[in-house]
Amino acid sequence: MLKQYLSQKLQQKLSPQQIQLMKLLQVPTVELEQRIKQEMEENPALEEGEDHDDEPLPTEEQAIEENEDEPESSNEEFDLTDYFDDDDTPDYKLSARNEGADEEDRDIPIAVAATFQEALQAQFALRDVDERMELLGEHLIGNLDEDGYLRRSLDQIVNDLAFTANIMTDEAELGKVLREVQALDPPGVAARDLRECLLLQLERLPNAVDVITAKALVADNFEAFTKKHYDRIMERLEIDEDALRDAIDVIVRLNPKPGNTARDASRPAQAIVPDFAITAVNGQLELSLNGRNAPELRISRQYRDMIKEYQRNKKDPEAKNALVFIKQKLDSAKWFIDAIKQRQNTLLVTMEAIMEHQKEFFLTGDETKMKPMILKDIAEKVGMDISTVSRVANSKYVQTDHGTYLLKFFFSESLTTDSGEEVSTREVKKILEEAIQAEDKRNPLTDDELTALLRGKGYNIARRTVAKYREQLQMPVARLRKEL
Repeated sequence: MLKQYLSQKLQQKLSPQQIQLMKLLQVPTVELEQRIKQEMEENPALEEGEDHDDEPLPTEEQAIEENEDEPESSNEEFDLTDYFDDDDTPDYKLSARNEGADEEDRDIPIAVAATFQEALQAQFALRDVDERMELLGEHLIGNLDEDGYLRRSLDQIVNDLAFTANIMTDEAELGKVLREVQALDPPGVAARDLRECLLLQLERLPNAVDVITAKALVADNFEAFTKKHYDRIMERLEIDEDALRDAIDVIVRLNPKPGNTARDASRPAQAIVPDFAITAVNGQLELSLNGRNAPELRISRQYRDMIKEYQRNKKDPEAKNALVFIKQKLDSAKWFIDAIKQRQNTLLVTMEAIMEHQKEFFLTGDETKMKPMILKDIAEKVGMDISTVSRVANSKYVQTDHGTYLLKFFFSESLTTDSGEEVSTREVKKILEEAIQAEDKRNPLTDDELTALLRGKGYNIARRTVAKYREQLQMPVARLRKEL
C-alpha cells in the first residue's frame, strides 16, 4: 500500500567545483602542469597567459538590448559558419564504438627496452646447446622473478613442462640446464637462494686468499655469518680477525639482487620539484610558491567574441545550441581558473602556518629544534578542516637553506620530558640516530642501553618505544650492527 508523508533530513553535498578543488589540492607541482595541459586540451576556452582584459562576459539581457540596437551583420569579419557546416558527415557517424561510456581503455603499453628475461634469452641462444636444452632454458628463464632468482623448485617446473608444454623431463636434466643458465650475465642470476647467489658470484672471481676464505664462509658458515657470530666463524675457519674482515669486504661488494642490475639501469631518474621555497634573510623567513605551481590562465578572447555573436542570433535554433555549448566551456574555464587561484591561496596559507610553527628549524636546520606538530594544530591555525591540511601536505616538498623536505616530515607527535616540557618525537629520533652512529661498532648499544641514555638526557621513554623508533629509522638490533 502506497503512502505519502513529509520528512526532514540534513544532507551535505559537494558541488563539482569543490570536488575539483580537493583534487587539485593534493596534486604536486609536476602533476599540476600535466593536469592544466589536459584541461586546456579538453576546453578550448581556456588559455595560458595573463589576462589583461577585465571586460565581463555579456549577460542575456545585455545581448537582447544589443540585438535590438545593432544590425545583424555587425561582425562580418568573424565568420563562424565554417565551424558549423552540416554538409559534411560528422566523423562520429563513420566510426563504430562497441564499448560503454564508462569502460576503461586497458591497452597494454609497448615496452621500449628489452626486458631482463629477453636479455637472458638472447645470451642463452648464443651458447653451444641443442634445441631441446634451449627450449628448457627459455622456460627456466621465464620462471625467474624480478630479482633474478628462481623461486620455484625444479620438480614443480618438471610438472609444468609435462602438463603445459607436453615436454617430459626430470630434475637431473633440468638441473644441467639450470647450470647453463647460471653461467649467464649478470653473475648470480638464476640462483635459488641468497647463499647460492653469492657463491655463483664468488666462483667468477680470481682465487685470491680473501676470495677463498669468503667461499668457505658462505658455503659452510652462512647462518653464523648472517647472525654475525664472528668469534664462532674465526674458530671454525682457524683465521684471525684481519682475514675475516678481508673476506667480509669481498662479500659485501657482491650483488644480492642481480636482476635489479638491468632494471635500475633502464629506470628514469626522478627529480624532485619543490612546491615551496623558504629562505632566511637577516633572521626572517620568506616564503614563495613555485612559479610552475602558479601558472597564469585566462579565458579565450575568441570565445568571448563568439558568445556575443551567438547572443545576437538567439532566434536561430542552431545558434541557441551553440550558445549553450560555448557557455558551458566558458563556465568550466572560469571554475578551473578560480580553483587554481584558491589552490594557490590555500597552499600559501597552510605553508605559512607550518613555517611559523617550525621557525627555529627553518632558521637553524637542527632537527632537535623541531616542535611537536599534528594536522589538527595547523588546521586550527588556518581555520580549515584537517582533511584539507592533509591534502596540502600530501606529496608536497619545500626547499630550504638546509635541504629539500617532504611536508609530512614536519609533522610529529609530542613527548613529555622529566621537566614537563613537550618535545617532538623527531627530536628524540635524531638523538637516537646520532647515538647509534657514534657507538662502538664492536660493541653496539642495546635497546636497554639506548633507553638509559635517553632517560639520562631527560626523556622519559620506554624500551619498547625506543625499539619502535629504531625500527622506524631502519636500524637493526645491536647484534646485527656489530662490525669488526
